[in-house]
Amino acid sequence: MTSVFKNSLSFLILILFTVSVQAQNDSISSKKVAKKAKKEAKKKKKQEPPTKGTIYFSPVPVIGANPAFGFIYGVGASVSGFLGEPETTKISNALLGAAHTTKKQTIITLKSTIYGEDNKYMLLGDVRYLNSSQPTWGLGTGPQSARLADNDFGFDDGSIDGTSEVDMMTFTFFRFYQTYLRQLKDSPFYAGVGLHMDFFRNIEDQLLDLESDPPVITPYYAYNERYDFKQDKSTLVGLSLNGVYDTRDNINNPYHGRYAMIQYKINPSFLGSDQSASQLWMEYRDYFNFTPDNNNILAVWAVGNFSVSGDLPYMNLPAIGWDQYSKTGEPYAQGRFRGNHLMFAGIEYRKHLYASKKNPKLLGMVLYANATTASGKDNNIDLFQYIEPGGGLGLRINISQKARTNIGLDYGWGNYGTKGFFLRLNENF
Repeated sequence: MTSVFKNSLSFLILILFTVSVQAQNDSISSKKVAKKAKKEAKKKKKQEPPTKGTIYFSPVPVIGANPAFGFIYGVGASVSGFLGEPETTKISNALLGAAHTTKKQTIITLKSTIYGEDNKYMLLGDVRYLNSSQPTWGLGTGPQSARLADNDFGFDDGSIDGTSEVDMMTFTFFRFYQTYLRQLKDSPFYAGVGLHMDFFRNIEDQLLDLESDPPVITPYYAYNERYDFKQDKSTLVGLSLNGVYDTRDNINNPYHGRYAMIQYKINPSFLGSDQSASQLWMEYRDYFNFTPDNNNILAVWAVGNFSVSGDLPYMNLPAIGWDQYSKTGEPYAQGRFRGNHLMFAGIEYRKHLYASKKNPKLLGMVLYANATTASGKDNNIDLFQYIEPGGGLGLRINISQKARTNIGLDYGWGNYGTKGFFLRLNENF
C-alpha cells in the first residue's frame, strides 16, 4: 500500500512539474509573441506616411563653444508636424532650447515657422530670454572692429585684446517677435504684419572706466552719449510690413526651392521705443540639387539689414547672429560685427556620406564659406570697405528621416583668431 502511495505521489508530482514547465514555456512564448507584435506595430507605425496632426519630437543635448559664450551646455528639441494634410501643407517646426554657459549666461529660446492648413498662412516666431553678456566691439567691419575699448571717442588707439569675463557687457534681454502672413491666391507669395518687442535691462558695461586717466571708453558708451540713449537699458517696440516668397519643400532641410523675404519695420516712440526709427530687412535663399537622390546640394543665403531712418539703440543695430534662428555670421560670435547697415552672404555644399540599414540619410557633411560687411557712419566706414570672411566644415547626423531633422556639428575659422565649435538643430538655412 505504501509503495502504491509513493508511486502515485511521484506520478502526481511529475504531472504537476510538467504542467508547471509547460505553463512557464507558454508564458515565455506568449511574452515573446507580444513583444514581437509590439515591435512590428512600432515598426509599421514608423513606416506609415504622415497625416494631418502628425508630430515628430526630437530632443537633443545642447553642447557648443564660442568666444562670446564660452562652453555651452543644456537641452534642446525640434518639434515638427503638419497642421493640414502633408500633400497640401508644408511641415511646421519649432526649436526650443534652454542652456547655460561657463561665462554664467542663461539662454532660453523658442523659434518657430508654422504653416497653416493648405499653407494658407505662415507664423514666424522668435521668443528669447537671455541673462547674458557680450563684448562691445566697434561699429563697422575692419581692423577697428577688433577693438573692445579705447581712451577716446574716436576709437583710434589703445586697443584691448581678449574677451575675458571682465571685458563683457552684461545684460538681461527679452524678445517677443510674431509675424503673421497670409497666402496670396494659392501662390507661393505671402503678405502680412508683425509685432516686434526688444527689452534690454540691467546693462553693465564692465570695461568702461571713466575714472582712469585718460578714461577707457567703450563703443557702447560712446554711441549712447552721441545719440542720447540711456546707458543701463533700452526699449524697441515696432510694427512691420512683410512680404515672403517660399517654394521650399521642407524648412528643416530643404532639397530644392527658394525663399525670399522683405520686411520694413517701424519703431515709433509712441509705442514705447526710446526713439523713433525704421529698419529694412531683405533676405534670399536658394537650393541647387545636383542629383536625383538629394545627396549633393549647393545652398546660398544672402541678407541685407539696413537702418533707414532715425537712430536705433546700440544693441538693436544690424548685427550678425541676431536673425530669427541666430545663424548668420558663423564662425563669429553673436554681435561680433555690428553697424548702421550690414550685409551677409553664405554658401554651403551639403553631401551625403553614409547610409545605415535603418536610415538612408544617417550621416552627411557640409563645407561652408561666408562674408560679412558692416558700415559705421561715425567711423567713416562704408559697406564693402572691409569684408570679413568665415568658413568651416561640419558633420550632419539625421535623427528624424520624415521631418528631416539633423543635428549639425560645425567647426569654423575667421579673422582676428576667430574659431569655434557650434552645435545646430536643422540646417543653418
